[in-house]
Amino acid sequence: MWTISSGLFLGWSLGANDSANIFGTGVATGVVKYRTAIVLTSVFVMLGSALEGAKCMAVLSGLSIMIPFEAFICALAAAVTMTALTFMAVPASTSQAVVGALIGAGIVSGTADFSSLYKIVVCWMFTPVCAFLLAYIIHRGLGFIIERTIRDITRRNIFNTLGVLVAGCYGAYCLGSNNVANVTGMYVGAGLMSPLTAAVVGGASISFGVLTYSRRVMMTVGKGIVPLDPFSALVTVLAQAAALHLFTQIGVPVSSSQAIVGAVVGVGVVGNTQTMSVRVLVRIAMGWLATPVSAAFLASVPLWVVSRM
Repeated sequence: MWTISSGLFLGWSLGANDSANIFGTGVATGVVKYRTAIVLTSVFVMLGSALEGAKCMAVLSGLSIMIPFEAFICALAAAVTMTALTFMAVPASTSQAVVGALIGAGIVSGTADFSSLYKIVVCWMFTPVCAFLLAYIIHRGLGFIIERTIRDITRRNIFNTLGVLVAGCYGAYCLGSNNVANVTGMYVGAGLMSPLTAAVVGGASISFGVLTYSRRVMMTVGKGIVPLDPFSALVTVLAQAAALHLFTQIGVPVSSSQAIVGAVVGVGVVGNTQTMSVRVLVRIAMGWLATPVSAAFLASVPLWVVSRM
């Protein structure tokens, strides 16, 4: 069982980092209390993992044929990378960390299979673009409807609050269904778990990360990129969730961090692009670039050393 301990660590770090992508904008705008946000996120992450988490397992498990020790090292490398970025309050991509680690390990062991890598990379590229477009369309369309149907400020505030709660629960469900493969998919490929067992175990570890260490990154996502009002918070979460759900049906685990950043930027374009923090966006982009490289290095070096012993 020690071989899955690094996967539990990875799940914790994913929950601590990526839960900000669900309710970060709602918490930062004061629509949802932090405690309410983390409880709802943990519950619906677990539900999404159990019901649809197995859909994305095959893509990751097929990148490299690994023995249990290699799976342990890959999960540990991705977990260390994600934990470091979480400590620095940078929203990072667990998908990129895991794929980077798998590729690094596969190159060292000679078992890497790059035939499905193009599909993953293409989906990575389209994730923020898809969320950006969805956020732009939803903000324009839903905003137009609300302006003409809900004129009372109090009712509009109630709508925004309920909308953020519903969208957040949907987003947490989609996070679990799409990203749990990042946590335990490699163990399926190593023959240590069935897809259903991997989904349940991974979902539990993600939920634990949400409950224990998620506030820091929430503030970066919720306030750092562009100031949001409650309606914009609703739009960003809804767009991010819809993007994740789409890629879950395709069977590819993608970055919820990239999705939420794309959605926030989309809302910023609708509003006022001058209020967007270029410094924070550059910081996040640098984190995205460093994530797969760092994870690949951390996975390949110990495996190379062991292979020479």
